[in-house]
Amino acid sequence: MVWNDALRIRQDAYEQGRPRPKASDLSKQVITQAKKTEERSWLSEVSAVVLQQSLRDLETACSNFFASKSGTRKGPKTGPPKFKKKTSRQAVRFTTNACFSVTADGKLRLPKIGDVEVR
Repeated sequence: MVWNDALRIRQDAYEQGRPRPKASDLSKQVITQAKKTEERSWLSEVSAVVLQQSLRDLETACSNFFASKSGTRKGPKTGPPKFKKKTSRQAVRFTTNACFSVTADGKLRLPKIGDVEVR
């Protein structure tokens, strides 16, 4: 959800010839302010680290695209970032700031989620 919202804002700014929105402005708009709306209040139940990581991933994808387009990126050409579709596959990436830990019985303890079995 955060990725798609931020990508829409970036695309709109690009199409209208406005400067690229700063990461801090995107974070305020698609995370902080979105949590205050009724339809996106569920974002408060999710660890903020994961939401911010999604914005960082989008920033990396956009940087790679523009570097590839200008020829400054080594390796194969990359396309523009795409909107994510809802699927049954769930994945998340926590940074060390997320304070996750491994329990004595081998489960992964994640903030705001609880204990999760690791495969």
